[in-house]
This record gives sequence, structure tokens and C-alpha cells, in this order.
Amino acid sequence: MDDPRIRKDRFQRLEPGLSLRSHDGDLAVEEPLEIRIHEEPLTVTMRTPGDDRDLAAGLLFTEGIVRHGRDLGTIRHCASPEERNVVNVTLASGVSFDLARLRRNFFGNSSCGLCGKTAIEQIRTHAPPLRSDLRVSARTILGLSPTLRREQAAFEKTGGLHAAGLFDETGSLVVLREDIGRHNAVDKAIGALLLQDRVPLNRYVLLVSGRASFEILQKALMASIPVVCAVSAPSSLAVEFARECGMTLVGFLRGEEMNVYAGDGRIIRESLPPEP
Repeated sequence: MDDPRIRKDRFQRLEPGLSLRSHDGDLAVEEPLEIRIHEEPLTVTMRTPGDDRDLAAGLLFTEGIVRHGRDLGTIRHCASPEERNVVNVTLASGVSFDLARLRRNFFGNSSCGLCGKTAIEQIRTHAPPLRSDLRVSARTILGLSPTLRREQAAFEKTGGLHAAGLFDETGSLVVLREDIGRHNAVDKAIGALLLQDRVPLNRYVLLVSGRASFEILQKALMASIPVVCAVSAPSSLAVEFARECGMTLVGFLRGEEMNVYAGDGRIIRESLPPEP
């Protein structure tokens, strides 16, 4: 069965001796997804096809449109071939929404151009308070990145997809999603567990394959994820946001090293056995 995330392509490769040779390879697919609520267009996001139900559910949740998995009725692709990149969401009976307000106040747009403090306060007013007594071994955290990398099947073929993984406190991978956009991968991972009615995620650790941005921290807070780790660097606003909200933020998680920018009290540093 074809993987919708991957497309075959032929290209020219410059080889030693400055000769060009044709090669076959795989490309990460990027296509728009329009999300509708009750057949009314809400937003369009560029994404890698696959796990579209998870993406729609996660996006509506991290943007504060729904609070629980039970708020969602159905999530279906439109039937016509020309609308294959359209997903329609119906909300559960009794769940109200103001579409005009949702379009105006989408977090991804409303924070643009605002100063750091204003953006942080805006998100904090929508997110539930972070309550978690989770503590995670440093050794467990150091083992997350190799686990994530081993499971990135589409990245292995294309080299062009980000990944987001949710792990339990023992370091076991619970869900992994890949997408050309980091924030989409996070929405897909959160949405997968939302649809299983496992939110809030206050006993989980989120690991992203790239950098940790303010937007990713915002989405993690909406899901009550207490620990966010990134293989690469965090942004300044992500660090500020984590400290303001009581989250643990780890960056440059590589090999036997990591930087802890916020919430180091959640990380258990075991004493190593003495050298012989």
C-alpha cells in the first residue's frame, strides 16, 4: 500500500568528476488541508497527508475550540475527489461555537506581532493550569531521542519530515507522528490521544525532532504536558513561556548531553556508580 506521506521522484545528482546522473528518490509530500466545522471553512494548513483526523482533532484542541475528545462528533474527509484535502468536523450535540470569533481569535494568528509577555498572557488565559507531579529520570530523557529516531520511518526515506513523540514516564513511546511541519506533528500526536480520551497528558513527555518554539510550548500547555524536549534549540520566547507556566523545557537533547532551560526540579539525576 502506498504511503501518502511519500512521493517518488527522479532528479539529477552531481557526482565526483562533475558528472550528472539521474537518480530515483523519495520526497516528503506537502499539500494543503482545509478544516471545516459543520461544513463551514475554518482554516487551511500546509501538512503532510496521513493522520488527518488526528491533525484536525489536535488542532481544534490546542486552539481551545474543544476541551475533550467527547466534544467531537465526527471527523471525515469530504467524499468528492476534488475535495480530498478537506476534512469536515461535526461537534457533539450541545457543544456550541462562534465561527466568526474562532476565525478572528485563532491562536496561531492572534499572537503574531505581539510582544512576548502579551502573547504568554493570552495563551495562559485559555489554557488549563498545569498540575503534574511527574518526575522523570535524566537517563530516561537521554534515551528518548534514539527511540524517536529509530521510529521515524518516513524521515528515513525522505529526510524531510519532522517528528513529535509522546512518551510515558518510563520512556516508552506511546505515539509518534511525522509531518513536514513541526507544529502539525505535535497536533497529530496530541490529537491521536485526544481521540482515545487520554487527555489531559500530565503524565507524558513530548519530544520534537527540531527546535522548540513558542507555538509548540503553547500546544503542550493546552494538553497539560509538563515536560517538553527538543533535539535542537529552543527560542527565547519558548524558554520564557516554559518558566512562566511551570513547564520543564529541555533542548539540545543529543547523545549523553542536554540543556535544561526551565523546570529542572522534574528531572531526577541519579548518582552514577563509582568507577572501578
